[in-house]
Amino acid sequence: MAENTDEEPIDSLRNTQSENPSEEITPAKDTDITNQVTENMEVHKHPHHVTHKKKWGEYLLEFFMLFFAVFLGFVAENIRESSSENERAKELAVSFYNELRGDSMSIQTAIRNRQRKDVAFNYMKNYFSDSSVAQCSKAFSINFFYTFATYSPSIFEPNDAILNQLKNSGSLRYFKNQELQELTGKLSVAISKLKNRNEMEWTQVHEIINPFYLKHNDQNWVNKIDRDSSVFTFVALQKYENSDEQIAFHFQKPDQFDKVEAVNIVGLYQLTFRGTLRKQYHDYEVLNADLLEALRKEYRIK
Repeated sequence: MAENTDEEPIDSLRNTQSENPSEEITPAKDTDITNQVTENMEVHKHPHHVTHKKKWGEYLLEFFMLFFAVFLGFVAENIRESSSENERAKELAVSFYNELRGDSMSIQTAIRNRQRKDVAFNYMKNYFSDSSVAQCSKAFSINFFYTFATYSPSIFEPNDAILNQLKNSGSLRYFKNQELQELTGKLSVAISKLKNRNEMEWTQVHEIINPFYLKHNDQNWVNKIDRDSSVFTFVALQKYENSDEQIAFHFQKPDQFDKVEAVNIVGLYQLTFRGTLRKQYHDYEVLNADLLEALRKEYRIK
């Protein structure tokens, strides 16, 4: 009996342990480390993670960089556009300058021819007033032709192709110089007035001058003057004027000639002619010179 008593606690303890395996003691060290790593991964995320919250300084830096890139692009585009406009302005200025320079020479030629024609007006008015047309001198024939038959050499018709391009295409904006813009505008007005005045002269030529010329001109004399077909009639007249050659001029239909009417015809024509020369031609001549000077100064055109 005594032996059984001693062994019973040991067996009882063994049975108890076998019946409650879930209550066995497990190491706690590995479990604690795993939990700690997991917590650290949740709390201390990588700063470059997509869900990382940026500081306000980072947003400001990105905004500044974006703004600076856009600003530089804007500046570059403005520089490119400004350079392109400057080149275009220079091209137009040179073309405009050449057009004006050509007209400057043309109007000087027309002015000289008009001055010669005005001398012829004075001669014919005096001659018709107190001389006979039965016997016509060389001077009479020459001045008669200058008065009634030479028109085109004394007419100035400005070239305004570039000017019209500047106005119609809006290219005048390329001229940043205010003086250039104002002078160009004034020139446009002057050309319009000059053309209207030329039309007025043409009307007088067709309605008054040509009928008188057709009635009294000696075409045989003209044929002898203009015998060289390679020479312009106006040039042939000047050549004859400066020569010693004498070609008889026969005033046609002297019985239908009215001295008073002839003087009035020449006087009215001269009045219109002089007005055009002293006003429209003069205004254009001055504006042309001013524009040429302004273009040379602004764009250094030689």
